[in-house]
Amino acid sequence: MKLNHSSQKRIEDALRKVVDFYPPTDEPAVVTDIYFKPNPTLGELELLNDDEKRLACVIIDEWVNNDDDTFYEQVERDLREILHRSDVYRKLSILKPYSFVLVDEDKETLAELLMVDDDLVIVHNGLLQGLDKELDDFMRHLLDD
Repeated sequence: MKLNHSSQKRIEDALRKVVDFYPPTDEPAVVTDIYFKPNPTLGELELLNDDEKRLACVIIDEWVNNDDDTFYEQVERDLREILHRSDVYRKLSILKPYSFVLVDEDKETLAELLMVDDDLVIVHNGLLQGLDKELDDFMRHLLDD
C-alpha cells in the first residue's frame, strides 16, 4: 500500500489545517499532542487535539476497506515520512514539548511519530524499540541466577 502523490498531498493539506487552528502567536495554546487517527474501513484520517476536537479530516483512497494486518505499520511509516519532510511542526503555536501521535480507533497510542521541544525534534524512536523485551530478558536472567 504505497500512497500516491494525491494522497500524500491531502495529508499535507490536513497538517496545514492544524496550523490554521494554532497559528503563530505570542501566547501558545496549551495542547500536548496532535493525534492521527486512521480508519482502515472508511479510509479516513482524522487529526485531533487533546480534547478530541477534530482539526482536520481527509479520505485516503488507498486505505478504504483495508484489511491488511500491517495497516498501522504502513500508516506509521508513511506519516513519519510526510512529517519529516514537512515543516508544519515549526509553524504551530503550541506549548512545547508536544507530539504527533498515531492512535487506533479506540484512541490507544500506537506510535509517537514526532516529538518537538525547543531545540529538539525526535522523528524516530528506533532506539527505544524492543527495550521492554530486553529489560524483561535481563530481569529473567537475574532472577534465574
